[in-house]
Amino acid sequence: MERHRGTTVRSGRPPGRAPRRGTTAPLAAVLLTALALLLAASGCTSRNEGGAGPGRTGASNTATALGWGFTHTQYSADTGDDAAVTRARGLLSAQGLPQDQAIMGWGAGNPEPSPGSYDFSDLDRRVDYIRSTGATPVITLCCAPDWMKGGEPGASSTDWSVRSLETAPLPAHYQDFADLAAKIARRYPDVRHFIVWNEFKGFFDDTAQRWDYEGYTQLYNRVYDALKKVNRSNLVGGPYLVMDSYGPQDQSFASSLKGPWGSVDQRVLDAFRYWNEHKKGADFVVVDGASFTRTNQLLPDAFAATDKFTAVSEWLREQSGLPLWWAEYYVEPATSGWSEQRRLATQAAGMMALARGGTATALYWSPQQRSGPCPGCLWTPTQQSDGGRELPMYALIVKFARAFPPGTRFTTVDVAADDVPDVRVLASVKNLLVVNTLDRAIDAEVDGRTFPMAAYEVRWLTR
Repeated sequence: MERHRGTTVRSGRPPGRAPRRGTTAPLAAVLLTALALLLAASGCTSRNEGGAGPGRTGASNTATALGWGFTHTQYSADTGDDAAVTRARGLLSAQGLPQDQAIMGWGAGNPEPSPGSYDFSDLDRRVDYIRSTGATPVITLCCAPDWMKGGEPGASSTDWSVRSLETAPLPAHYQDFADLAAKIARRYPDVRHFIVWNEFKGFFDDTAQRWDYEGYTQLYNRVYDALKKVNRSNLVGGPYLVMDSYGPQDQSFASSLKGPWGSVDQRVLDAFRYWNEHKKGADFVVVDGASFTRTNQLLPDAFAATDKFTAVSEWLREQSGLPLWWAEYYVEPATSGWSEQRRLATQAAGMMALARGGTATALYWSPQQRSGPCPGCLWTPTQQSDGGRELPMYALIVKFARAFPPGTRFTTVDVAADDVPDVRVLASVKNLLVVNTLDRAIDAEVDGRTFPMAAYEVRWLTR
């Protein structure tokens, strides 16, 4: 689903590696060559293979409900100008939002270029940065090294095209991928939360026109067993399906899970039910999706479309009985041309809908550009000397996380009859969030108070 929002995700060699200084001198080259020969002689041909990654930060978080956080993508706060990276670290350290990182792609290199030969340098850097902010790290176990997918082994042979990255491991290599997952779990022993794969990538059967949920479930079960063997306290979730929906004009794959916002693809529901019935176990359920349809329709409008998140969340929780995670959630079609204020208002409405549905964890897919404007970004680019500064979307997520943590009991509030169509409201005993869905100013009457609201304003109140 990260294909939406116009975000560059994974073409080319993942940029963002930390600069390596002083390694071009002849003496350094000689020393590195000698070290490589020594490792080879001892039977270890890996880079950064040690039993554990960079230093830990306190006790592991074993909660299955982490609340509101974000995912690191191709460019993130761990690289760039030193002052900007430090500034961003301070910003993130002040809040402790959970942070997710994939093991290959989205800023991380090939972790096992050849069988038994490892390179965790990128993943180490990302995990170390997350730890340095005091946040709970989450690892998404995607994607797979080329040799597990029928490609050539070797770091120089890694194919970073979207087509290659989105190819699933061959069944003969399911156990190899599970073994890699176990090695990663041992390397980062304080990481407790693992998401298995991403969006069923490579598991669509073009001939049968359905998801190969049997194949994914076999992969999932092997990874689940491997992670639990490392530590029974490891928390594992799947299936990370995209909850695609279609408008009423397209009945090809219509299902009974529907509303004014459309109908969820029956093939997705079939895949979920199979995984749910045949999984070895799970500590939480993971999905992603958008409020708009596969053809970018916002039904009946951008704000009412977010009701899809509530309906789908309730269905998933009823089916599984497990805590529900949204690994990605989107409210804005690509090239929408929205203003930042409209974007914030619609995002707030989407988060409200997820919360109403009982979502335990929601991770914002965090774009970051290296320069220029970045609609929906969380902080200014750390590749710039003045970067690493908070942007409005980050402020929204932080406020939401504080006001409505997991387990919040929501209450109803009075809204004036003529305001009901125009505002979205979420309230707990202590906090109240009101969103003006109109592109004009209004006078809202909510919870016994009357106050002016600017166009698309997001208003926070205490009760």
